[in-house]
Amino acid sequence: MGRPACARTGLLLGAVLLVLTGCGGAAPEGTAEQPSPSPSSAPASTAPAPSCADRTLAGLPRDEQVGQVLMVGVPAADPASGTAALSGVPVGGLFLQGRSSADAASVGAAVAQLQEGAAIPLQIAVDQEGGLVRTLQGAGFDRVPTALEQGRQDRAALRSATSGWAGQLRAAGITMDLGPVADTVPAGTEADNPPIGAFDRQFGSDPQAVAASVTTVVEALQDAGVVATAKHFPGLGRVRVNTDTDLGAADPETDPDDPFLAPFAAAVDAGVGAVMVSSATYPRLDPDSPALFSPAVLDLLRGQLGFDGVVISDDVGDAEAVSQTPVAQRAVESVAAGVDVVLTVSPDDAAPMAQALADRAGEDEVFARRIAESAGRVLALKERFGLLTC
Repeated sequence: MGRPACARTGLLLGAVLLVLTGCGGAAPEGTAEQPSPSPSSAPASTAPAPSCADRTLAGLPRDEQVGQVLMVGVPAADPASGTAALSGVPVGGLFLQGRSSADAASVGAAVAQLQEGAAIPLQIAVDQEGGLVRTLQGAGFDRVPTALEQGRQDRAALRSATSGWAGQLRAAGITMDLGPVADTVPAGTEADNPPIGAFDRQFGSDPQAVAASVTTVVEALQDAGVVATAKHFPGLGRVRVNTDTDLGAADPETDPDDPFLAPFAAAVDAGVGAVMVSSATYPRLDPDSPALFSPAVLDLLRGQLGFDGVVISDDVGDAEAVSQTPVAQRAVESVAAGVDVVLTVSPDDAAPMAQALADRAGEDEVFARRIAESAGRVLALKERFGLLTC
């Protein structure tokens, strides 16, 4: 399917003129003919033209709207092999999961092949934080130090280094980095924080210093044309359990006034394109649901922090934190809470998740509007970064 054509214009204006002048163009009998307004005196239209994203969304059937809210993992070493498991489900994005030692040219060729088969350009995401979390490790991709090392650099040096490796990603067709980590790990607790501190994934222990580093990385990434993703809202720096491998990850301290929210607020102020929400629980925000299933947590991000971009879930495919919820229901609960993109590392999840989202939208008009809202945000982000053009 090709991209939608631009909407026709001028039909309404023509109809109005016909009513005013009659079919033959003469004034009705018994009325004085009025002079036509000069171009300078005609009222200017104040309605903005619809964006490319709006026009694209208007032409999408529901199954393709649903597809735009899914990001599915495929093997970084062989992305094409993973797309076969999608069973024809249209998806808005692919996450290159795992590690690849392929050189930059080979990665670029593989990504181009993925894009050629997409009716709407794909968001192609990687985890290129630095240190041990670095998807692309082959020739042509710089070594990226840990976030802790990055946080010790001055801002000019950090910006320069980030711009360099971000440009390499963009040249290889990568459109989104699932970073930077905006979590703050209190000093002295790093070893007890298995998801972040144990691997030096944090920029530091002071939230204001972390905020400065996050701002620098977000700006450098996005200036290079790569969407930045601040994660893991509202923070994994205090949890004592890894959400990927265990149940029970919780942060008992985070509340709406938590100073550890500062790096996320800084990312929003810097115009970050996406924010990833965690699968831990935050009893002072919502005692009953993990963050990615919690309207209260999403309202904090949208309302208090003023974020109007794309919200991405942390992985809901293999993460142990959500293992008690059936696979398809994970997608439904995330979107119902306010998540825009459901991320799963498993391509086998695409079909059941898409079906569950479509079924819920078919029976619930409010949920159908949520799907359309999220698909619209996804398309707007693609347009903002030059992926989607009309």
